[in-house]
This record gives sequence, structure tokens and C-alpha cells, in this order.
Amino acid sequence: MVATSKKEKSLEEQLADAAANEGRYVLRLYVTGQTPRSVRAIQNIRRICEEHLAGRYDLEVIDIYQRPSLAKGEKIIAAPTLVKSLPAPIRRFVGDLSDTEKILFGLDLLPKELSA
Repeated sequence: MVATSKKEKSLEEQLADAAANEGRYVLRLYVTGQTPRSVRAIQNIRRICEEHLAGRYDLEVIDIYQRPSLAKGEKIIAAPTLVKSLPAPIRRFVGDLSDTEKILFGLDLLPKELSA
């Protein structure tokens, strides 16, 4: 059997692999080119992931100008949009992801009491 790289695996294969590794987060960030909002969103989610999920996440950045079929399949209507596929439930975040507390709460990394 020939091993495939992570980029060659389908989303379903990536999700199955991630599910096998309990506690792993699967995230997709949909952006529109290199706009200031897109760049900020990429920087913010990378920072959040490194600070709070180090070694426990897969992040794929998708430019919807280059891969519009992926955005259509996920029903993305605004960008930037972050989609958390795993762990369940699926969640979506729209914007530049600058509200770290809101993102952490949405990713179930921040207890409700602290976000109030």
C-alpha cells in the first residue's frame, strides 16, 4: 500500500484519522485571497491553535478564489469563515477571529463561567 500525504487525503479520510486520535481538532479556514481580514484571520487562528491546541490540531487554509467548489460544498457565504469539524459538534466562526475568548468558548476550550 502506498502512503499518501495529508494533502492527498479526502476530508472524510482526514476526519476518520482525526477521530481515531481522541482530542484532535480538525479546522478549515476559508479566506478570500490575501486581503487584510484574511491575513488577520490566518494569524489569529494559528496563534490560538499554537497557544491552546499545540500538537492537537489540523488546520487547512482554503482560498475560495482558488478552490470555490470546497466553499460551495461547505455552504460558505462569508469569508473568512472557520469551520470546526472535530470534535463534534460542527461549529462555524465568521470574521477575522480576533475575539480570542469567543473562539476559545466556541471550540469548547473555555468554561462557560469564564466567558460570562
